[in-house]
This record gives sequence, structure tokens and C-alpha cells, in this order.
Amino acid sequence: MDDSLIDTDALSLSRKSRLPGKGFFYPDSLDEEYADERTREAVEGADAVIVADADADGLGSVALIREARDAALDVAPFETDLAARVRDEDDPVPDAAEEAEETEAAEEAEESPVALVAAGPHSLGEALDRVAAYLEPGADVYVCDLCPDSTEAVAAALESLASPAASVRWFDHHQWDDEVAAAVREAGVDLVVGDSEEECTTDVALRSLDYDFDERFTELARVTRDHDLWLNEDPRSKDLADYAYWSSPEEYVAVVGAYGADLPGAVTEYIDYRRVEKEHLIERAVDRAEFTQVGEWTVGVTYGRCSQNEVADALREQGADASVVVKPAGSASLRGSETFERCHEVAGLVNGGGHPKAAGCKPDIYDDMLDYAHHWTTEGATTKRVILAAFERVAEQAEAEAEAEADDEGIDTER
Repeated sequence: MDDSLIDTDALSLSRKSRLPGKGFFYPDSLDEEYADERTREAVEGADAVIVADADADGLGSVALIREARDAALDVAPFETDLAARVRDEDDPVPDAAEEAEETEAAEEAEESPVALVAAGPHSLGEALDRVAAYLEPGADVYVCDLCPDSTEAVAAALESLASPAASVRWFDHHQWDDEVAAAVREAGVDLVVGDSEEECTTDVALRSLDYDFDERFTELARVTRDHDLWLNEDPRSKDLADYAYWSSPEEYVAVVGAYGADLPGAVTEYIDYRRVEKEHLIERAVDRAEFTQVGEWTVGVTYGRCSQNEVADALREQGADASVVVKPAGSASLRGSETFERCHEVAGLVNGGGHPKAAGCKPDIYDDMLDYAHHWTTEGATTKRVILAAFERVAEQAEAEAEAEADDEGIDTER
């Protein structure tokens, strides 16, 4: 295949917003080989290993653990590299491969004795298996901001870690199934799960680690929570979220470890530069949105490669109780509000999960590339339909709960 066909940076914003990024078109086998090699390089010889979600919350937890273990990387090489990546506003957005090479050059200057292995909810078991394969005997393991879908997803990996690892600590704040949590603890893991409506994982790490943290880390946890719980009361929280998305995990951890939530000028300049395209993609997704009534809720549904939180904010301003942002890669982000706090229930019906006001899923409906072609050309029509059907089921459940509560109170709901 001609590389230019999957180079979305060369497309107009309108077309780019409808297609997934270049990485989508790489076979899983190549991703697995790359992930295995990167894990081996990071884990071999490390005193401790952190498996974390690569968003601002997961990486904020990594910054705290490295600080507590005196293992933070020098921020200077990353700042130098970052300044070199900032272009004039009239220049095109830098090629992703070019940025990756520049960032890797900075990372190669130093390695932390506390290794970082980025993972997502669906790749958690595989990530833990890789860590177990290369872990030094006596090393400590941490898992941050990740919740397994089932006991089976991590059982074998935790058994493999039991022998070489000196300890396994797990910090999270998602909605855990009681049986999964019990099984993880029975495997010898020190699991701490915070209240998903009150804490982010960085909060959990802050209170769980036996270390006297500087005030900047307390502030980092507070601002990270502002974004992760979708409070949106501190403008710095969006900067953290965007920077975590646009930078490499090692760069983000080094920078917030050094500066906390008050990012340096080189970072804010870079964020402003990248936001030009981001805002255009948000506008296109908002323009595509359609609204439908499901039970007592108005659900805004749209499609596109975009920042789901800002799109959801815009749809909520237009009257949506809940928002669905279907992505070109086939997944979807669900966002709620004060009037809809059941996102995790909807996502749970379509191969996903999350929080009451924020969740994600990827319906199991893609059998071959023709299904994806249909997905792109119809702007996610099938995915939208499947997710709206899940909303209908949750609405029916909510109605049944209301009727049962009314019966308990002796209220005639038909009057």
C-alpha cells in the first residue's frame, strides 16, 4: 500500500476528521512486536515498573511514584526537544513520525530506574504478561488508572508476577466489579480503589504512597481531578489533558514532575500551536451532531476524529443530557451530565465501561475491512444505532426502577 494513502496529515481537515490515524492501519502483529521490544527495553534492569493508562491521570500517578522513589528524569532534554518542535503558526502540523523520532531522541538521553509501560483497558492483560516476562526478581510493580473487564483478563498475568515481583500495588478510581476486586486482592495485590465521583487515580496515589510530597504534587492531583472527573473548574486541567495526549508519556511525566500543573512557557506555546487544528476538528464534529430523545433524556450523537470532552461540552450547551462521540477507529466516547449519570451502564452493554459521567466502548461489530469502510462512509451509522439501542435498554431499566420505587412508596404512577 502506498504510504500516502494512510498519511492523514496530508488530508484536508474535513477528510481527516472522518478517517482514523495512521496507526490504525498497522497490523496488530506489528504493534505486538513493537510493544514487546519496548517493554523489554524498559523493564530489564529496572528497580520498579509502572503499568499505567497514558492519559493525564495515569501519567500523573507515574510522576508521583517516581518522585517518591527518587527516580524522576531530568526535564531539561525534554524542554529542549519541545522547543524545537514548535513551529510558526503558518507551518503545517508536524508529521507524527517526525515528532516521535524527536521525542525518542530526548528519551534516550536517560532512563529511569522506575520503568513506565503504557497500556489501555483492553491491553492490560497483555501488558502485564510482558512485564512478567522481563521483570527483574525483587522489583516492585505498580498498576495505575486501569480497571480489568474481568478476572480472566488479568488472572494469568498476576500469577506470573507473583514470583518475581517483590510487591504489586494497584491504584485506581474506576467502577470495579466486587468479584474482580476480590480476585485481584487474593492474588496478593495491594489494591486501592478511590471513589470515582470524588477522586482521580493521581489522588489515590497521593494518599497511598508513604512520602511527604511537595505542594506542586498536591496541586497536580487537584487539577488532574478537575479534568478526569469532568468538573472543568480550572482552565489548567484542559492543558494537562491536551499535553498528555500530544506528548510522549515520558515527556509528560518528566514535565509535570518538575513543574506540577503550572506548565512552563515552552509547553503552553506548543499546546496553543496544536489547538488550532484541534478546534477545527471539534467544530466539524459539533456540526455533524444529531439529537434524539431516549426515555427522559436527550442524547446528542456525532462522529469524527476530535476531542470528545469539548464536543460533549458543546452538545450539552445545546440541550444534550448525554453525548456520544463515535470515532473513525470504531470506538465511542460517552459523556453524561448532572441529568445523566449512567454512562458506564450504557458502555457496559456494548463492550466497554467507565464512570457514571464518562465512559468508552467499542461495539463488537467489525468483522472485516468492508465493515470499517461502511463505518467511515456512513459516519458510524451502525455504531450509533447499536449504542442508541443500549441507551434504550438503560432507559427501560431506569423506568422500571422508578416504578418499583414508586410502588414501594405507595404512589400510583398511572394517576
